[in-house]
Amino acid sequence: MQRPGLPPLPQPPVPQAGGPQAPMQPPPPYPFAPAPKPPRRGFGDIPIKVVYLLGAILGTVGAVFLIFFVFSGDVPANQTAGEQVVPVSPVPTSAAATASPTPSPTPTPIVLPEVPKSKAYATLPGKAAVVAGTITDKNSGISYPKLGAPWKARDYPPYSVAQRIGKVEIPYTLIGSAMYPGDSPAKKPSTDADYRAIATEAARWTIRTQYPKGATLEWTASKKVTVGKGWTLGYKVTYTLDGKKQVAQAMVSVVEVGKTKPAMLLASIPQENKARWPDLNTLAEKVRPL
Repeated sequence: MQRPGLPPLPQPPVPQAGGPQAPMQPPPPYPFAPAPKPPRRGFGDIPIKVVYLLGAILGTVGAVFLIFFVFSGDVPANQTAGEQVVPVSPVPTSAAATASPTPSPTPTPIVLPEVPKSKAYATLPGKAAVVAGTITDKNSGISYPKLGAPWKARDYPPYSVAQRIGKVEIPYTLIGSAMYPGDSPAKKPSTDADYRAIATEAARWTIRTQYPKGATLEWTASKKVTVGKGWTLGYKVTYTLDGKKQVAQAMVSVVEVGKTKPAMLLASIPQENKARWPDLNTLAEKVRPL
C-alpha cells in the first residue's frame, strides 16, 4: 500500500526457483523533509554585554565629536604646536584714530655748571662710619666698602646693591651700585675726558631722580678714580623741601669694567644725616674694579 505524498517503496527482488536466495536488505529510509530555517533573532536576543559595549563606543565617539565642535573656534587654523596665542587689540574706530593725541610735557632740561678738570676731594665734617667689610657687586663689576651702622644693606632696585639709612623717600640717604643708567657709548671710553663726561651725565641723572624738582648742584670734587680707569665727581645739592632750603652732599664714580658701558657707584646724604658726610670720602677712595 502506498502512502500518499511519498514515492513508492522499492520492491525486493523475487528469488529465482532453484537458485540461491539473496539476503533480505532492509528498505531504505523514507527521505526526510528539508530542515526548517532558524528563526530570526530580535533585539531582545542580543547578549547584554554586546549592548553595553556598543553603547560605550557610541558614547565615546559622540563626546569627542561634541568637544571638537564646541572648541574648534578657539584654535587658530595656522597655529603650530607649542605656539602661544596673543590677543591683538582691536583696530581703533575712525573717531579714535582721527583724535589728536594729547602732547606730553617736555621735562625741563637740567643745566649743570662746567665740570672742573681736576679738583681735590675735601674732607667733609662729621664722623665716618666703621668699614664693616667689602661689597662685591658682580653684576656691575666693582667693589667698595660696606659701612657699619646706621647703614643697612637693602634690596633696592634699580641698583644691584644698596645701603640705606632711614625711609625710602626723596631725598634719599643712599649708597648704590649699578651699570651706568644711560645709553651705552658708541665706542668704549678711553680717556679721562671720556669718563669725566660720562660721570657728568650720571650726576645729572641723580639730580633728576634722587632729589626734589628744581634741585641744583655745585661741584666739590673732580678726580680720576684711585684704581683703574674712570672718574669721580663730588657735588653739593641744594633743594627745597617742605618750604625749607636744604642741602645734601653726594658723589658719583664711573669705573671701566671691561665693557663699553662703565659701572657706576653713587652716594647721596641729605643734611639730616650730615654726620655721615665723611662716608663719601671713604667710598671715593675705596671703589675698585673687580
